[in-house]
Amino acid sequence: MDTSPLYQQIAESLRQEILRGDLNPGDRLPSVRSMAARWHCTPGTVQRAYAELSSQKLIESRRGRGTHVVELLPEMEGAPLRRATLLHRVDGFVLETLSTGYALDEVEAALRLALNRWRALATAPSPAPPGVLRFAGSHDPAVTLLAEIFPHFSNGNTLQVRFVGSLGGLMKLAQGEVDLAGCHLWDAESDTYNEPFVHRLFPGRRMALLTLAHRCLGLIVPAGNPAGLAKVTDLARPGLRLINRQRGSGTRIWLETQLHHCGLHMKQLTRYEKEALTHSEVARLIAAGEADVGAGVEAIAQDFGLDFVPLTVERYDLLIPNFVWKRPAVQALVMWLRSDEARTAIGGLRGYETRETGILRWVE
Repeated sequence: MDTSPLYQQIAESLRQEILRGDLNPGDRLPSVRSMAARWHCTPGTVQRAYAELSSQKLIESRRGRGTHVVELLPEMEGAPLRRATLLHRVDGFVLETLSTGYALDEVEAALRLALNRWRALATAPSPAPPGVLRFAGSHDPAVTLLAEIFPHFSNGNTLQVRFVGSLGGLMKLAQGEVDLAGCHLWDAESDTYNEPFVHRLFPGRRMALLTLAHRCLGLIVPAGNPAGLAKVTDLARPGLRLINRQRGSGTRIWLETQLHHCGLHMKQLTRYEKEALTHSEVARLIAAGEADVGAGVEAIAQDFGLDFVPLTVERYDLLIPNFVWKRPAVQALVMWLRSDEARTAIGGLRGYETRETGILRWVE
């Protein structure tokens, strides 16, 4: 017989429902009154149980909306929560495919083929064309600058650039489609950039994180900032049109996390119907009057004659596998990033800092 206080028994029962996936992120919990009737206790006992789960960052209460499972479960607090979060995401994918007419056997076969393809690609990267270093990752003006001058310090080599977002770049690197990736992925649990994501996507592999720069991220707004925006919570103002970035971009991940910490969700905001693939596209739509605000870097706001509201400084890294690290073109890149010329060129971009440019961190 469980001899722990009743409020702890109630809290543990609900916690197990979350871990099993019986209660999913965003689901509403029963009212205090109905839980009190179910457990034959006072409402105060249930409230204490809910407070316990809230302190564990598993549920949250909003005035007039009841109590819900948090949208972003704290994945780093242990294997059970990680499994519960993963199960919820996989469930969502399976339900979506079944609703479009696929049979369960078809979904199972497709998932198995996809996993086998990932395993094969991770161990057999495709070779790069001679004289070409292939890059994929988050949009960044410093990367564009780097691609322009790359042939001059790398003996005529070419830096082939594809801007696909931070997670998109890591996925293409894992699949062997590129030689290096660019990312600025903030992990809320560890309050660090990039390393936790590298550990998750490249387990057991030796990877180099080479810092390109620190850059100022914030809100890009029309000239004069007519709406007077100053903080993330201002995005919830009625009628304010937000142009969002695509899923998997480091900027979108950061913004969604900040909104969550403020008790907001992206669904509550008025959004432009399309998603932008780059900071430049965000700025272009705002300059054209098609959107009122979007998250981006200060350098791009300046290029389009727009105003900028700084919110944070983030670290942008280049991720390079160990087997690529000793290639002459990569070593030429490392030497250049550690030069005064690089610090002058990158530091000349508005909102960029070069205090750690060229610093190397190995992740294993």
